[in-house]
Amino acid sequence: MGLKKCNMSKTDTDKHNMPILLKPAFKDYLWGGRRLKDDFSKETSLSPLAESWECSTHPAGECEAVGGCFDGMKLRQILERNPDFFGAREHEKGELPILVKLIDAKNDLSVQVHPDDTYAREYENGQRGKTEMWYVIDAGEDSSLIYGLRERVTKEQLKESALAGNMERYLQRIPIKKNDVFYIESGTIHAIGRDALIAEVQESSDLTYRLYDYDRVDKYGNKRELHIEKAVEVADLNVAKSPRQPLRVLKYSVGMARELLGRCRYFEVYRMLINTERCRSMACYEPNPHTYRVLLCIDGCGSLRCNDESINFFKGDCFFVPATSPDCHLHGKAQFLDIIG
Repeated sequence: MGLKKCNMSKTDTDKHNMPILLKPAFKDYLWGGRRLKDDFSKETSLSPLAESWECSTHPAGECEAVGGCFDGMKLRQILERNPDFFGAREHEKGELPILVKLIDAKNDLSVQVHPDDTYAREYENGQRGKTEMWYVIDAGEDSSLIYGLRERVTKEQLKESALAGNMERYLQRIPIKKNDVFYIESGTIHAIGRDALIAEVQESSDLTYRLYDYDRVDKYGNKRELHIEKAVEVADLNVAKSPRQPLRVLKYSVGMARELLGRCRYFEVYRMLINTERCRSMACYEPNPHTYRVLLCIDGCGSLRCNDESINFFKGDCFFVPATSPDCHLHGKAQFLDIIG
């Protein structure tokens, strides 16, 4: 599909630089449920629906633009043609270094681990590793996650327990609740537990090494592939510190508030709340005005306005905001994850 042309008058240049509403890519992993459809109005025939990749240029699940100058185009295509949309951030041609997704874990995810960048580059054809952050949108009364090991093990012990299917005795399980935040560094053995609804921000990678999958079978009666040898090579075998919730301080302006959830060398993630009958500028909440942002609405609805253009948004909508975008104004009652890549 070719790029849709805009006449580059001043007005049309502003339209060209508008925030881009994205259509997600969907995944039907066997542990998924219905909440992405029921709570976020995701439209797909896939069932169960486990993940929606809300902002992605990864070839395993690319997003595309909805409306505007780029309607129907893949986000990768848009960024290839408009490298200034990245701002000052380093990037490979058209490729976002981050991926943002929603996860509905009706059932337990596999026990898994992700490689770091060095290992992935060497053994996975130059791909990125995967460090990620989870924000808990909702959780059941008994929801939990696996976060690292509760006792130090050797590679041999980890491999033997994975093959025998009894590695749960080594795993640290942490109860979770709505509004919790967890940073999962590459090498950390982990798993999201059942009845958790999660927003995930990660490196743009689809590398997952499964250690254990509860002997489940897919709809065809097949067990999912395990990657024990690679997982043992990259896993952190030390005792994991019990994760603590970060100190979070809401910074207020008229009709809006914002707090830092987490920051690492790959991304910064903020939670932004709006509750206003007037359009309020986001300019006061731009820690780095020289890069792009991703806005994921996790609750509520309203409108986003740039110059004379306005876009309605609803719970579950996601925008890519170019570094060249005019000052954006928000109106309504909603919560966002505001992500700086």
